[in-house]
Amino acid sequence: MRNILLFDLDQTILNRNESLIRFISWQVNFFQLVPQELKDVFIKKFIELDDNGNVWKDIVYSQLIKDFNIKKFTVDELLNSYITDFNKFSIGFDDVQKVISDLYQKGYKIGLVSNGKSPFQEHNFYALGLTEYFSTIIVSEAIGLRKPDKKIFAYACNQLNCTPSDCIFIGDNPKADIEGAKNVGMKTIFFHPNKILKKSNTDESINHYDELERAINGINNGGL
Repeated sequence: MRNILLFDLDQTILNRNESLIRFISWQVNFFQLVPQELKDVFIKKFIELDDNGNVWKDIVYSQLIKDFNIKKFTVDELLNSYITDFNKFSIGFDDVQKVISDLYQKGYKIGLVSNGKSPFQEHNFYALGLTEYFSTIIVSEAIGLRKPDKKIFAYACNQLNCTPSDCIFIGDNPKADIEGAKNVGMKTIFFHPNKILKKSNTDESINHYDELERAINGINNGGL
């Protein structure tokens, strides 16, 4: 039985898309960055420039300041607000707390392996109230390794005193999460809340957390 569950953070546990919209809406209002009639346009442009988190926010804010002719605030001031305040708007996917708590109570050992900045990602995770269920919290910048590098998965196994054959990795990124984990011998569950999204090359695939335990059982009952 594979009793180690490793989770990605953004768009797997953390509903990053919704959290980002909530944060940008607050930031526009708090700093009065643009008139209200331009707020939706500003949010849309931010999301476009952000490219699902692949572009760091100094570049995003530089372009937004230029496009919207923002004079009152610098890139550094807005970036510092992003780093400091984003976690206040962090929300998880539906039922994530209940499901992870249940799995923890059933004896699964749980860990987090996330690409991203440190301590930014840790703070976003802490804000979800799940820390007590996790035996290890690994963020790429903190250890100098990044998914899909095999070494970060090996690092997680070392932290949990297990082997890849003990693990199931749950993530939303076909390359970093699914391909990366499979390459070291882990089983995988592809989480994609958008049901239209094409299924990845994975062992199981889910759209909602109420399907997670079924997917885990499917892998474990299917043999090693």
